[in-house]
Amino acid sequence: MKNTKPKRFLKFALVGLSGTVVDFAIFNLCINLFHFESIEASVCSFSIAVINNFIWNRNWTYPESKSIPISQQLVKFSIISVIGLIIRTPLFAYLENPIITLAEQSLSSDFPLSPVTIGHNVSLAIAIIVVLFWNYFANRFWTYKGIK
Repeated sequence: MKNTKPKRFLKFALVGLSGTVVDFAIFNLCINLFHFESIEASVCSFSIAVINNFIWNRNWTYPESKSIPISQQLVKFSIISVIGLIIRTPLFAYLENPIITLAEQSLSSDFPLSPVTIGHNVSLAIAIIVVLFWNYFANRFWTYKGIK
């Protein structure tokens, strides 16, 4: 039997990368176009990225999982995602102001991005990386349990 773990992990990573792009795009759109507060923008962008990831993982990374009812899979994926959001939101909030302050102190005034933009995006990146590990392992061993 062929070992599909490396290929599946690569697919999962690519789906995660697409989710990260969606997350950052929606986050910055919410802040810059719709003037959301950063925490609200983070929750909104996270939610849309989760939908993106669920669709891609079910249909591309784990196509064998289509034999499991979508409602059952979506509930598991959603529970894991909500726990991820509970981890991510306070972490983002905790990091945001110190990173903005660090950016204000470190960047020259002619830097093309504002310290606030840097602070928001670096905080989001760190929070995404932390939650990535939770999401991967929890989904692999619960949502997609039994999928070879």
